Amino acid sequence: MISAMKACRLILVAVLFLGISGAFLQVSAESKIDVNTAAAEQLTEIKGIGPVIARRIVDYRQENGRFTNKEQLQEVKGIGPGTLSKIEERITLAPDSD
Repeated sequence: MISAMKACRLILVAVLFLGISGAFLQVSAESKIDVNTAAAEQLTEIKGIGPVIARRIVDYRQENGRFTNKEQLQEVKGIGPGTLSKIEERITLAPDSD
């Protein structure tokens, strides 16, 4: 028979494991968004990008063409180094398929 102390330890380990696993699943569930193809609505799914900046990204892309690197996003009004560092793990630049 398992002592009460061992049972508590097993429960604690299980809870910690499930909590850590859940955190990893949440991060992996947040897929990257391609800033070269995403609509403004999709861009707002990125924490730190609201509807105004999302619209500016789409407008910039339409006027200047595809983004060739993530740093180029800083040319969009409202995106500076701080915002870029917060969003860069959630964005991607898929190669041009043309």
